[in-house]
Parts: sequence; structure tokens; C-alpha cells
Amino acid sequence: MAPLRLDTPVKFLKGIGERRSDALARLGIATAHDLLWHLPHRYIDASMVSPIARLKVGEDAAVVGRVAAKGILPTRRGLRIFHVVLRDETGAIECVWPGQAFLDRSIEIGQTLLVAGPIRFYHGRQLAPREFVVLAEAEDGDGPDPIAAGRVLPVYPATHGLSHKVIRGLIGRHLDQLIGLSPEILPDELRLRFDLPTLPDALRQVHHPSSTAEAERGRRRLALDELVDLQLMLGRAREVAKRGRQGVAFEVKRQLTSQLKDHLPWPLTNDQKRAIKEITADMTAPERMHRLLMGDVGTGKTVVALFAMLLAAENDYQAALMAPTELLVEQHHATLSRLLAPLGIEPGLLVGRLTAADKTRIKRQLATGAMRIVVGTHALVQETVTFHRLGVVVIDEQHRFGVEQRAALMGKGSAPDVLLLSATPIPRSLALTRYGDLDMSVLKERPPGRGAIRTSVRSDSQRDRVLDFVRDECLAGRQAYVVLPVIEETEKADLMAAKTMADTLAARWPELVVGLVHGRLKATERDQVMRAFREGTLHVLVATTVIEVGIDVANATTMVIEHPERFGLAQLHQLRGRVGRGGQASHCVLVTRMPMPRLKAFAATTDGFKIAELDLEERRHGDLLGQRQSGAADIRVARFPDDNDLLAQARELTKAVLSADPSLDQTRHKALRERALARYPKAEILFRVG
Repeated sequence: MAPLRLDTPVKFLKGIGERRSDALARLGIATAHDLLWHLPHRYIDASMVSPIARLKVGEDAAVVGRVAAKGILPTRRGLRIFHVVLRDETGAIECVWPGQAFLDRSIEIGQTLLVAGPIRFYHGRQLAPREFVVLAEAEDGDGPDPIAAGRVLPVYPATHGLSHKVIRGLIGRHLDQLIGLSPEILPDELRLRFDLPTLPDALRQVHHPSSTAEAERGRRRLALDELVDLQLMLGRAREVAKRGRQGVAFEVKRQLTSQLKDHLPWPLTNDQKRAIKEITADMTAPERMHRLLMGDVGTGKTVVALFAMLLAAENDYQAALMAPTELLVEQHHATLSRLLAPLGIEPGLLVGRLTAADKTRIKRQLATGAMRIVVGTHALVQETVTFHRLGVVVIDEQHRFGVEQRAALMGKGSAPDVLLLSATPIPRSLALTRYGDLDMSVLKERPPGRGAIRTSVRSDSQRDRVLDFVRDECLAGRQAYVVLPVIEETEKADLMAAKTMADTLAARWPELVVGLVHGRLKATERDQVMRAFREGTLHVLVATTVIEVGIDVANATTMVIEHPERFGLAQLHQLRGRVGRGGQASHCVLVTRMPMPRLKAFAATTDGFKIAELDLEERRHGDLLGQRQSGAADIRVARFPDDNDLLAQARELTKAVLSADPSLDQTRHKALRERALARYPKAEILFRVG
């Protein structure tokens, strides 16, 4: 039998085989290395778990027990309550989940559950779980109970057909062997400087801790490793980029830029002035600009970007702005047309729905240089589009484009400056992790002329009053959004659906025109509905989260969000940003069955950066960065803001390594280089794209 290696497929490990390897594949575990790095996502400390008999009303508790019975209880108000009877060796307690009947499909009689939450009295003691974990399936058998034995129990991400107990057993069986194949990578002098455990010790502490404090010490060492890998690749990307970063040194001629400033309908905010100054400094330097402009909803990113585009134009270069949807492109085009009209400049528009003749005309104007500013979708990156002299590229909602698409647009010029726009406020610690090799400008102040948004939380019983308010607003000449988390009703998700709501409101308000938009509509149908809303022919737009970004309707003053507990705080903030875009006071109403502290905290502020901090603190860990792209940061172990200090340590450590060995060619750094490249195989080539 071949010796075990970290790249050995898991199906060849003892106790796994074909069937279990298929289940492990659903967790992203294909090799022995993947199994070793399948880390616990929480721990159960025996000292934190209470026997059921000792539970007292009014306290918060964690309980481990076996599901003895379960069912769904309907209420007179139509709410369906899922409940189970949980039993341990000391007694039994009822656990209830109001409005979560779908759990009946995932919780089975005989399973062992960990549940945590407050104890209350309602016809006897009840536990209302804030969270639960399936520790063992019914068919797993009894076996030794690690909680009863007083251990700290690691809980692993599991999947159908593989319980936490089975995964724990598989990892425990092979742990010593796999740790033996994982030597230390950090140079000893650096590890000792930061008082870090060795990599083998950290892996053992994470998988088999004697205390939760020991598990945390091991986790932080592994978190530092992934941040070091990221910082090494960012540093390496910067070195690679410097070799070919010679760009255009634009000259500040104060022609078009000064005219724009003189004709703006409002004064620039201090944040906008600072961002324009930073961008101008970048563009007048001999190196290419590569800057991220991050701003909350309504902070005026487009105007700042326009100054950059005009600086290129007054130097006889062209500028291109790319956005992900035709609707957003049209809105940008309308904004730029309005701002540029006093300057006698008409921006071009290149989107897929144009006639062949119009596309040919615009492409000819771009190729000859007759058109200096163009706004478009990914149509701009087609091979048939050429620029006479492309000087600056602006990419809005840049995370919505693939890396290769962004690279293709930048490749349309010899060395264009690049400005990336993001309307998703993220905490600075996370921004530096994700965009560590970009210069960054941040906008927080809002220009005058934006209406204030009042956010409120209302219960189900107040829905009729909320809808009456929406109707009054629309009859007064304004418009409204109603947002729901699902398109259609299903037994699995006990939620109000967009289609049902649209039908209900259309019947309730015959005097109003109600539209519906969701992700299953074809792009052309979706744009048609959104365009009708923007033009005012629809009074109410019922929607899913497809309206989260890129919709700018100044007349929309009210948003109702149903089941807001199903959305993240940052997502709620993006949705709320669809109102308050005109000068009128606006309203965002969250209608929920279960008012929560998180929703009240959201309603208390409109500061997107503060909300992002709350959101990050709430989520702690998981997929912090959202949809993966080539070269994106692979952050799975680090938790922000808890690990902000580790990010600083990782920068200091990698700075020490790269200053001594920029190419990581020395023998002592070879393993570091190989590990970082294994995690980010495209980073050296593509990370500079953004």
C-alpha cells in the first residue's frame, strides 16, 4: 500500500471509501490535506452544558439531548411553530421555533442536538433556541458521550450522510499521521518573535483541545498563516506590478475639470474633495493609478469618477466607465449627460440592446477618438471595440465582473489608469485584507439634497397600517418598493413570497399599478419592469433582492421589507439605499414576526460603515468576502474584528520576509512561497486587476 501523503485522495484513507468520500466532497474535502484542514467551527465545553433538570426559567442555557418527539403546531394567527421534545438522562424539555416549520425536514427523532437559548415558561418550561447543532444522527448509536466525559468537543461542518460525530471520528483516526506530514513553515526567528505555537502544535490544539482557550490559541496561529499567505501574495503582486506600471503622467490643465466644478448643482463634500485630490495625484504621477473608491450609498462616487474621466479627456485621452447592468449603465449615462451638458460634451452609450447601426457608429467614434467618454456594460470588452487612446478606466460595482472581464477592458489601452468603485461599505480591516494592494479613498459624507431616511421595525400585526401608509404615499404622487426574500411560497420555507404579495397588493389597490421583478425573469423583462418604475408608470415595485444595487429612482420614498431577519445587515442597508435618493423624506419599514436586537440596531443608524461593523461582528466568520473570484482572498480561519491584531502581525512578518527575500527564492522561504501559491495560484498574474 502506498504511503500516506497530504495529496492522497480521501477515499484511500481507512474508514472512508467511495460512499463517504462522495459525501466529503460536498464539504470540499478531496484529499488528506483537506481533511486535516477541515477545522471545527465551534466547540462545546462540558462546563457550559446544563443538565435539563437544572434549567431555570429566565436564564440562558445550552443543552445536549436526544430528540424524543417533534411536530408542527399551527396558531390561530396562522403562524406555524416547529417544536421538539429534547431528553437527557435527567429529564426533558420542549424546544420551540416559531415560524420555522421548515426545520421539520432537517431535525429527526433520535438525533442528538445541542441547543442554546433562553428558558421561558409557557405551559411548562420551554427553550427558545437561538441556535442548534446536530451532534449525532439517530443511526449513529449511543457510544461514549464526550460531553458527559467532561471533554471540550469540536463541532465540524457536516453534511447529509455524514454527521459531526462521524467526521470527528474520521479526523481523530488520522490526526497524528496527518500532523506528522505538516512540518513548520515559518522561520523559527519569526515564530518566536510573535510567540506562536508550531504549526503541528496549533493543528493539534484546534482538533483536540484540552480547553477552549487552547483551541483559540491554535486557531489564531492558523489564522495568522492564512493572513501571511495573503500578504505575501499582495506583496508579490505589488513587486510584479511595479515592473510594468509605467503609465500616463497626466497634466492638470484645469479646463474641463474646473468647468465641471463651476457648474455642479451642489458643493463638493470634504470627502469628495479629498478623494479628487488623491486621484489627481495618482494620475499626474508617472506610475499607473490603481485605486479603489469606496463609498456608502448616496455619497457621490460618480461625480468623483467624472473628475478623473475629465482629467484624461482634457489631456486628449479617452475614458470608459463599465457597469454590470444596462439599467445601471443608463442611469450613469443620464447622470453624466446632465453634468456634462454645460461643458458641451455628450458621453457615449454602449449596451447590448442598441441597434447594429448605433453600435457600429459608437465603435467607429471610439476607434477614431471622436468620442472621449463612453459608458457601457461588458459590451465594452468585446474584441470589435477598440479605443484610439484610452487613458482611464472606471469600473462600477467591480465585484460583479469576473477578473478576466476587468482585465480585458484595461487591455484596451496601453497603460490606462484604473479606478474601481464599490458601494458596499466594509470595515477598514476587511478592506485592507481584500484590497491590500490598492490605494483606497473612502466617501462617508452625503452631498446636500438627499432626503433623510427613517427606519422602523413593525410586527406582523401592524402590516395593514404599514400598507395603508404605502398607499397614501403613492396616492400623493410618490413610489414605493416592497421587498421579500423568496419568489414563490413553498412548504420548506414558511415565508411570504413576492408573487403572492404582488397579486395581493394589485387586488387591494386597484387604483395603483403594481409591478413585480425577481431573479427568474429574463434580463430584458427585468430591465423593462425596472425602467417602467423609474419612468413612473408603476407606483409599487414588489421585488426580491435583485434591486439591491443599481436602481436610482428619486421619486421612490418608501420601502417595506418583509422577513428582514432573513437578510444580513449589510444587505438590508443596500436595500434601504434604494430610497432617500431625492430631496423628500423617506421611510424604510421592516415587518417581522420576531423583532430582534440586530434589527433595532440597524434601524438606529444609517451609517453604512457602522452597519458593516455590526454585520461583521454578528457573522464573525464564514465566507466574509462573498462570491469567490479568481485571485480573491481566501479567508476562512481569521475572524474580524477579533483578529485585527493578527492582520497587523501578518503585515509586519511578511514585510520582514520580503525585505530580505523579495522573490522568496531562499531555501528557508521556499515552503512559504509554495504554500501561498497553492492557495492563490492566479494571484501573481491577476491580483493586480482588482
